[in-house]
Formats: sequence, C-alpha cells, structure tokens
Amino acid sequence: MHTNRLINESSPYLLQHAHNPVDWYSWGDEAFAKAKAENKLILVSIGYSACHWCHVMEHESFENEEIATIMNDCYVCIKVDREERPDVDHLYMDAVQIISGRGGWPLNCFALPDGRPVYGGTYFSRDNWKQLLLNLYGLYKNETDKILEFAQQLQEGIVAISRIPDIAPVVAKPEFKTIEEFTGKIADSFDSAFGGYNYSPKFPMPNNLEYLLYYSYVLKKSGKVEEAAKIEDHVYLTLDKMAMGGIYDPVEGGFARYSTDSIWKVPHFEKMLYDNGQLMSLYAHAYMVTPKKLYKDVVYGIHDFVSAQLTSPEGSFYSALDADSEGEEGKYYVWHKEKLQELLADDFPLFAAYYSITDKDVWEEDKFILFRKLSDEAFCEQQGISLEALDAKNKTWLKILAERRKKRVMPGLDDKTLASWNGLMLKGYIDAFKALKEPLFLSVALKNADFIAKKLIKEDGSLYRNYKNGKATIVAFLEDYALVADAFIALYQVTFDEEWLDLADGLTQYALAHFHDAEKHLFYYTSNEQKTIIARKAETNDNVISSSNSAMAHVLWSLGHTLGKTNYTDIAEKMLGVVKDSMAGYPQGYTNWGMLALHQYCKFYEVAIAGRQFPMFRDRLNSVYMPNKIILGADIKSHLDLLKGKLVGERTLLYVCEDKTCKMPVSSAPEAIAQIEKVI
Repeated sequence: MHTNRLINESSPYLLQHAHNPVDWYSWGDEAFAKAKAENKLILVSIGYSACHWCHVMEHESFENEEIATIMNDCYVCIKVDREERPDVDHLYMDAVQIISGRGGWPLNCFALPDGRPVYGGTYFSRDNWKQLLLNLYGLYKNETDKILEFAQQLQEGIVAISRIPDIAPVVAKPEFKTIEEFTGKIADSFDSAFGGYNYSPKFPMPNNLEYLLYYSYVLKKSGKVEEAAKIEDHVYLTLDKMAMGGIYDPVEGGFARYSTDSIWKVPHFEKMLYDNGQLMSLYAHAYMVTPKKLYKDVVYGIHDFVSAQLTSPEGSFYSALDADSEGEEGKYYVWHKEKLQELLADDFPLFAAYYSITDKDVWEEDKFILFRKLSDEAFCEQQGISLEALDAKNKTWLKILAERRKKRVMPGLDDKTLASWNGLMLKGYIDAFKALKEPLFLSVALKNADFIAKKLIKEDGSLYRNYKNGKATIVAFLEDYALVADAFIALYQVTFDEEWLDLADGLTQYALAHFHDAEKHLFYYTSNEQKTIIARKAETNDNVISSSNSAMAHVLWSLGHTLGKTNYTDIAEKMLGVVKDSMAGYPQGYTNWGMLALHQYCKFYEVAIAGRQFPMFRDRLNSVYMPNKIILGADIKSHLDLLKGKLVGERTLLYVCEDKTCKMPVSSAPEAIAQIEKVI
C-alpha cells in the first residue's frame, strides 16, 4: 500500500488521501520550494471529508497508478482541506469562477510555482483529467509565455474582485420603505407550497429565515399584523416542511446539508456542524414566538445527534458526518420496505402512511427516505388516532429503527474541531437554553466555551482555527474571531459571568488590530500577519453561514451596547453603510446585514438587572423573542458602566435603557417587557 506525506496530517480529509499513489503535499513552504526548484506547475486540489464527488474523483483518478504517475512527474501536488484553509479555498475558487463561471468541490486549480493560478475546474472524469494533465504540462513546457499571460489575467481579475471599494459609508437610520423593498425582493422568490425559495436544490439558509422572523416581529410591533402574518407564515411553512422532510433525520436527529429537490425530500446526506448549530438557534427562536411541539422536538433532536456523534470527550464539537458509507451515498439513512415491514410488524401500515412508504414515494432502487407529508394534527384526523397515541407510537418506531441502524456501517466522521463552527454550535445551545430552559443545554455550552477558552485562545489574545489530537496548528480567520466572540456574548447573556464578555472583547480588539481596514471600514478575512499570494479579501456576502464581516459587525454592535463602547457601534454602522448600496441587488446574500439594519431602524434596548434575584428575571427576559435588546446584570459590584450605581439595598430592579437614557426602574419582568414593546 502506498503511503505519502499526508499520513502526518491531522485533517481527516487529508488523511483520506494519505495512501494515494499521488505524492501529495500539504499546503506549505515545502511544496512551493520544490515547485520553484524543479520549475513545475502546482496542482492545488481542494475538498472536504464529507464531499461525495471528492470521493468519486479520488477513486477514479487519485488512486489510479497511471494518473498518479503523470501527476507526480509533471506537477507538485498539494491537497487542501477547504474547512481548515478557507483562505486558500477563496483564492482558487475565485480563479475557477473567473475561468468557468461556476465553482464547487472538488476544486482543482493549477498554479505557477509562486502560487498564482493559471487554470482550473471542479470534478473531472478520469479520461478528461488525464488529457488535461498532459495538455497543460505540454503548454507550460513549450509555450510558457502563454501560461504566464493566463496567470497575469487571472491575477488582475482576482485583485479586482478582492478589492474593497472606496465607498464613503452612509451612516443614517434606514427608512422603513428601504427595508420593506429589500424584504419584498426576498419574498418574490418564496415557494408558497413547500417553503424556502422556488428553486432547487434547496438550502436551509438560516440567516435568511432569522431575518424574516425579525422583520415580522417589527411589523407586528408596528401594528402591521396582516403583513407580519404573511412573512411569519412563510417562515413557519419552511420550518415545518424542513422538519418533516427527508433533510431532517427523525431517527437520530440532525439536518443534512441541503435538499436536492424542491420539496425537501431527498437530501445530500452529509450532516454538517455549522448547519445544525444555526438551525438549533433558528428553531429555538421560532419556538419562542410560536411554541410548537415540532420545533421543540427538532431542537432536542439536533442535540441528540450532536451529543451522540459530533461531541468530543473534551467538550468540543466535531465537524461533519460523511454522506457516504460503504462507498454509497445515503446508505446509512435509507430503508427498504421489506425490512421496515419485518421490524414494525402490525404497526407497519400506520408507519408507512406517516412516513410515506408507498410505491409512488420510492426514491431509487426500492429505497425509501422517511418523509412526512402531513402535520401530526392532520395525520391524526385522517387516521382517527389521538396525538398522544401517535407520539407514543412514533417514539417506539424510531427507537426500533435506531437499534437497527447500529448494525450498519457508520458514515465517516470528520473529527477535527473548527473554531467558527464551534461558535455556531455553542450559540445554538445557548439559544436552545433560552427557549426551553433545559439545564443540560447550558451545561454543554459551558463545557464547550471552556474548551475554546483553554485550547484555542492564545496568551496574546489571538485564536487558533483548528484542533485535533491535542494540537492546534492553523491561525484563525475573521469568521473564527467573529463567531466565537458572538457566542461568548450570548453566553454572558444567560450567565452574567463577565469573563465571557472580557474574552469576547479581547477577540474583538485583536480583530480590530489585525484584520480591520479603518480607511475602507471593513475587515479582511485574513490577518495582516498571514502570507498572501495575490490579495487579501474582505468577505461581505452572507451565504449558508453569515459573512465574516456581517458577523463581526453584529459583535461590535452587541459589545458596544453592552460595554458602552460607542466606538464599536460606530464601526458597525460604518460597515453597514459601506454595503448598503449592494444589498438591494442581492438581498438573499445580505440578510445578516439586514438584521443589523433592523437594529439600527428599531429602538435598541439595554436591560440592566441589579440585585440578588437577577437569575429569575434574566431567564424570563431571555425566553421572550425580542431581538432588539441585550441584557446584563449582577448582584454585586460590576465593572460594566450600565450597572454602576444600580444596586439598591435588597431589592432587585430592572432598568430598560435606550439611547443612553434609562427609564424608571421596575421590579418585574412583565413591566420591563412592556417598556420594550415600542420598536420605533
């Protein structure tokens, strides 16, 4: 069996390629030095452990002796885990999108010995890959000037799309008409039958739905009840259909990354930590507004999945479960009708009706995906069964199926820890605790936060991105600072332990010192201490994960209001001012920015709780959906300006403050909530 130098790496994705006959290098100086010494083009091949087509290309080409010989003789080959090195992925993805107008993974990009890209694409079949390898090698050997010309053109294109525009930020309270038009453009793409957007594949897009939930809240508080109901109904339709669809795993909990169709039935079966962290937050927020049992069940289901399969003994969270097992996508998750009949016996007809196990619902090759078409209420009415009886039966069915699954080969586990994704999952647990008051959720959150503080944050206040087998090796990127700081701010909100605020502020100060461009009013994705091949990039578009700049703007906004640092809120407002003109052109890609615009449009409140009974009032305020507030409190002296002078004898008082002015103190949570009712 071949063994290459990737055997010394910790990334599960790189280790998957450690026995390829390709002489792979990891990203680093050694590979570039070899390419320069031998005057060879570099192949940068990028993927991730749960990527189905990455596995296919590996099997077809990278495990093939003939192909490997060509790659080894003609190129210096570098394997990159895109989840560990998103900066490298951004660079070569930009290049491939300029070349072909599309991108994806596996991402294969050829570069000069200095790393500048010259050509690339995504998946290539074996024959096409072989032909490309030979053609490009011949071109570089015989027509070097042409290759250098390609590289120069790509470099200019990458610099152009990476450059932060010189835009003077417009810092002003947004007009509601602008917010209304922004939301209307999002609504134009709604799928009124199955939720989400009217195209496929369908991704959950948590920040889009969080924005819509916030917008409907503002409409309701402004007296526009019918308009609010339309938006809210779409959010609930989407959440219901996702939870009932094949994208959610009712047996072990957790969501797959996306649905390949428009009805949420057929997932791309990989399960990612970042999706489940954000969706835990989203369903918890929806439960605060409308306490549906379905939403509560989903929150607990995500916990069941994460705790059983993505949590380390140290309290960190792993990254993903593969889509494939035994070389077949989805094999671990799908069912055959005959096996279900055997397992469920007399209950099979009712189970089949509930989970759509009928001839017209077969997926492929007699395989079925558990998929619900009716709500529990509608199903019970159709079948003449009580909700309680259905719930009891469903728990029994799922327990039987879970036991059966234990006999199957598990999908591969990507057991590396990433700082930003842990921040998202940590935030998910905190939001779940707020909504459901489940002590276990807070316990999990505290253990994870303690892990991050001790294992990922360095003495100088900087952060590591990765951790595995007791080692952290990669310096963090802006998204790591923003999403970890955001989670720590949220953890303060449920504990009032100022250690978490101090850590969040330390990360923010480091990001300001090393990532922020004060003249352009945005943050770069990479630190000023990291090597850059072509250009530093400022990421502003929200995607499945909110952009690092919008996440950082939220951190500055929240910390600024909590700590009384107006310089933080000023920076956040300038950041929003820079991107405002871009938002209307692609609203689905700016919804986290949209929430910041709602913060700026609404009255934004700080609620200070002072006195011994603060935990009771804190938990009550946290359980109510009010996105336009932050809370802080203590029962002893605090270094927070907003709490100074607010302890009055043995009484516990709540101070609702807005725009540096506090209302008269009150002594109950309902009174404080009443003072927050006004949003504009």
